[in-house]
Amino acid sequence: MIDFQGVYPPVLTPFRGSEVAHDKLAANLARLNRFPLAGYVMLGSTGEFPLLGEGEKERVIATAREHTPGDRLLIAGTGGESTDACLRLTKRAAQLGASAVLVITPSYYKRMMAPPALIRHYRTIADASPVPVLLYNFPANTGINLEPDTVARLAEHPNIRGIKDSSGNVPQAAEVIRLTPKTFQVFVGSPIAFLPALVVGAAGGILAIANVAPGACCDIWRLAQAGQWAEARAIAARLAPVASGIGTRYGVGGLKAALELLGGYGGPTRPPLPMPDGDGVEEIREILATAGLL
Repeated sequence: MIDFQGVYPPVLTPFRGSEVAHDKLAANLARLNRFPLAGYVMLGSTGEFPLLGEGEKERVIATAREHTPGDRLLIAGTGGESTDACLRLTKRAAQLGASAVLVITPSYYKRMMAPPALIRHYRTIADASPVPVLLYNFPANTGINLEPDTVARLAEHPNIRGIKDSSGNVPQAAEVIRLTPKTFQVFVGSPIAFLPALVVGAAGGILAIANVAPGACCDIWRLAQAGQWAEARAIAARLAPVASGIGTRYGVGGLKAALELLGGYGGPTRPPLPMPDGDGVEEIREILATAGLL
């Protein structure tokens, strides 16, 4: 049984013009491989998954598998609006070497996505998936919140092994932890919620800022596991402006600009996602410098 504990960056998808830059993805993964991360999440929100075609997604998973060490987990985002399409990509991700899949709530028909529909969707995927399934709750983007009672019902399925909760709601994460078995692992997506969630028993974080501050994110995890909460709080406080000033304010484009400033390859976002202008890049530079990252 896979233990998913630890820190994962939801890896940025690099573009060169209109194409995925697979050589740059490999280089960015090599950079991340220097840090004690638990693994990588490909095709998350930070990876611009809604803007990629199915063939592009398959090739991203294949490149990531090739450049991910065998002792690290590779989690692939395979969610979408159709259960059938999600199943197809889930099975393909497993064939390409994904350790698990991350499945966001379908949301276009959100008024109809009541708990029975969501439970049916996830159980159908989990029944057929060759690899473990992680739920993905991101109400700010989808308009749908996976309530703790619904998560608890889904956690009864032996192939649904955890959740990434990007709501930022720590009491909700704590309630999910209370209602689910110990084998069901809860991850948070909000860097502000990361340390408080670890206090209440979260298994780790799938954190966008781990693309630009992987060492610091791993330090918070390590210190929390050792019970060194004061030291962990100090690092979390230093990273808070990075999370709010770059990730929250500028989104994926801000993270790509930050990665570029740090010597990695950010490149452009895929339209219509915006990139920060010159003033924005200078602000990002100052935030990185103040946090001791630049």
